[in-house]
Amino acid sequence: MIRLATAALLAAGLMSGLAQAHELRHDDLRIAHPFATPTPPGAVSAGAYVDLEVTGETPATLVGAHSPASEAVEIHTMEMADGTMRMRPLPELTIAPGAPVRMRPGGGHHLMLIELAAPLREGERFPLTLEFAERGEVEVEVWIQEASEGSAAADGHHGH
Repeated sequence: MIRLATAALLAAGLMSGLAQAHELRHDDLRIAHPFATPTPPGAVSAGAYVDLEVTGETPATLVGAHSPASEAVEIHTMEMADGTMRMRPLPELTIAPGAPVRMRPGGGHHLMLIELAAPLREGERFPLTLEFAERGEVEVEVWIQEASEGSAAADGHHGH
């Protein structure tokens, strides 16, 4: 009986830890729940997602990113064009005050990890450095989660 109760408490603790989201602030920039989705063996690229918000009055410009998880990281957008979803790289991404950028799988902005060093496995984490034109570099920890779990955790940050 005690073993069962201990196992239940451990499981509850692990589950709540997985469900939690993370965020950090860098001056007036709020960075919420960076996550990437797991990849199958042999995948050469993956998407990473993060919410970026400026709480001050000066826009932030994301000009690049890098990580030991991949050879390169590019800022991308996906949009419908002539009935087809097309992905294209962007040289930069401006985050205007009061207009947060919320990256999610399935469309819109994301960070493309190119030439992965290893498959991304659910439950693992890796560092990612975001490069901002006027705010310098900010290192974040990217959690590897299924798309629905990562999106839900990131959504939980809005309303703070």
